[in-house]
Amino acid sequence: MRGSIRILLVDDHAVVREGMRALLEDFNEMSVVGEAASGDLVLPMLPRIAPDLLMTDLKMPGMPAADLVRQALQQLPALRIIVFTSFAEARLVRALLDAGAHGYLLKDAHREEIRRAIHAVMEGETYLHADARQAVEEASGKGPLGRLTERERDVLALIAEGKSNKEIGRSLDLTEGTVKGYVSAIFEKLGVNDRTQAAMLAHRSGLV
Repeated sequence: MRGSIRILLVDDHAVVREGMRALLEDFNEMSVVGEAASGDLVLPMLPRIAPDLLMTDLKMPGMPAADLVRQALQQLPALRIIVFTSFAEARLVRALLDAGAHGYLLKDAHREEIRRAIHAVMEGETYLHADARQAVEEASGKGPLGRLTERERDVLALIAEGKSNKEIGRSLDLTEGTVKGYVSAIFEKLGVNDRTQAAMLAHRSGLV
């Protein structure tokens, strides 16, 4: 049935809302029943619009997204919520899931993944974008970072802060040669080729 999934979009950028509305309404089974530019504007709308699904950005002016998720579910316990954002850090994913969000999508998701995610959460499942899932697994020790020793994690954290081997050695009271050995071991365990890739993985996992 056309428009059977009623969606409320929340993003502080009008162009993002316009693009998402066009994409979602291209799916016959979905309709956008409302838009808001911040979480503060959403709560008064919920009783009137009664959407099935709330799709919200993460970082917006006003009310934090986690507070929006909690308060929206207090108003409409049956509401399903997907966070749609550009950030995949483990701490952010966990915070939103702990608040009650049912899905976590990144804005580089293609249209069919967005469609799958919506159907998954509407059917009672939790949907995580692959990068978000990897970040959570790494932070919990189930991903590549779980293979590192405590000292290697210390070195990686400093790599992610942009420190040179010499600076890392001073911070951890290690010789520069020892640091080079740790860096090589870290690259091998993480399957990365350079410091930039290692730093990105560290940030994504929430290590930094």
